[in-house]
Amino acid sequence: MAGIYFHIPFCKQACHYCDFHFSTSLKYRDDMVAILSREVALQSGYFAGPDASIETIYFGGGTPSLLGASDIDRLIGAVADHFAIRPDAEVTIEANPDDLDNMYVQTLRATPINRFSIGIQSFFEEDLRWMNRAHTAGEAQGAIKRVQDAGYANITADLIYGYPLLTDAKWQSNINHLLNFGIPHISAYGMTVEPRTALAAFISKGKQLPMDEAQAATQFELLMDALVAAGFIHYEISNFARPGNYARHNSNYWKGVPYVGIGPSAHSFDGRSRQWNVRNNAHYMKAIEEGEIPCETEQLSATDQLNEYIMTALRTVWGLDLDVVESRFGGRYRSMLGVALQPFESRGDVSLVGSVATLTRKGKLFADHIASELFVEHGT
Repeated sequence: MAGIYFHIPFCKQACHYCDFHFSTSLKYRDDMVAILSREVALQSGYFAGPDASIETIYFGGGTPSLLGASDIDRLIGAVADHFAIRPDAEVTIEANPDDLDNMYVQTLRATPINRFSIGIQSFFEEDLRWMNRAHTAGEAQGAIKRVQDAGYANITADLIYGYPLLTDAKWQSNINHLLNFGIPHISAYGMTVEPRTALAAFISKGKQLPMDEAQAATQFELLMDALVAAGFIHYEISNFARPGNYARHNSNYWKGVPYVGIGPSAHSFDGRSRQWNVRNNAHYMKAIEEGEIPCETEQLSATDQLNEYIMTALRTVWGLDLDVVESRFGGRYRSMLGVALQPFESRGDVSLVGSVATLTRKGKLFADHIASELFVEHGT
């Protein structure tokens, strides 16, 4: 199994908190689609062996919903020309609500797209303006309804919490909106302040309040309680799904399944190495035209691979399996991690059942810290 990720590097406008690679100029959009198709061909040998069938295709960005249905078809067709796509493949498009009018949604019905990831973030107008989102609160609700009316059931929606304007009451209202729509998958992310973003500049100049960690923790707990009570499974730190509605593309990432990233700034992973394309549209397009993939590559040592497994596995409901550690990295590392897990288990942050360690509700508040404390040092 393997996955394909397309990074579509265009947006109508820049959200204040976003540090992903994109351009607000759509001048070269059509040229970029052609170049993305060419990179698919150049990457055709990325996966080792002939049995690496494509289980998932994911259009991210940026704003993939700025592409037309014919563009989507062209890119999926390029994948089909060079890879074996499974008949039941999950094909996801990230979409902004303001793009999802009736005509656009209907045109996508003729493509292989079978899953929508809708960037709602909030149902409150003042919050959307604070974030500099392109859509309105009314468009957020209308987009979900139009996608559902078009016959799509496999839908996820994103929300953001932990920023100054968001009271606990407003946060609960945002969650309830998605529950009332019957959305089967919800992703929620705490607001982070990334360097070189508008939000970081506003805070440094005193124009915006800094983020409050206590507020974010409280709202994360409200989220967990509300969604678990509604029958969702908290299967990854930021992701909740009704049974049978896990995101296959994202789940495969956390399980270490190989994937190849197409587009400027896109990352790829084959289990032994990681590579990432240049974050510059012009440089990327020029290199692909010349038949070269403009990327840097990092070979992962056994220690790197173990730490990556610790980091991703511990975030999930499947947990960190010490049997897997032993089979992949050796009994010595199993013993080391067994000892390292003990203080977290005694504090109630980690539950160890058999060979599998999972985070408790309390431990999920400190997921990154716990993982970093478990990391094995190089040369150990």
